[in-house]
Amino acid sequence: MAKNTVSTDVLLTNIIKGIEEVKGNDIDILDLRAIDTAVCDYFVICNGTSNTQVNAIVNSVQKLVSKELKDKPWHVEGTDNAEWVLMDYVSIVVHVFQKEIRDYYNIEGLWGDAKITTLENKY
Repeated sequence: MAKNTVSTDVLLTNIIKGIEEVKGNDIDILDLRAIDTAVCDYFVICNGTSNTQVNAIVNSVQKLVSKELKDKPWHVEGTDNAEWVLMDYVSIVVHVFQKEIRDYYNIEGLWGDAKITTLENKY
């Protein structure tokens, strides 16, 4: 059975919508397409205020992408302690952090060559 081929832009839009629906904060989109060593096209990074909200963000993204695009992540890890959950959609990897964990790991700093788009918090 052939895998659905969902455009990366449509997937990105739905991931962002899923994060915003449960008030995920500080959304950054890192465009990695110009970086030779990158493992995907985009990182989407956001944070929640608690492990409950981190899991709510992850669930919201999964539900929305599944419903709208009939797609699911290839791999998800970190839901046990929900300090940093990684959702791998192959072309896009979503990182959902608790704020202090995000500050500690500073993924944006590690990928300094990426073009970063920061979305304004809507609330």
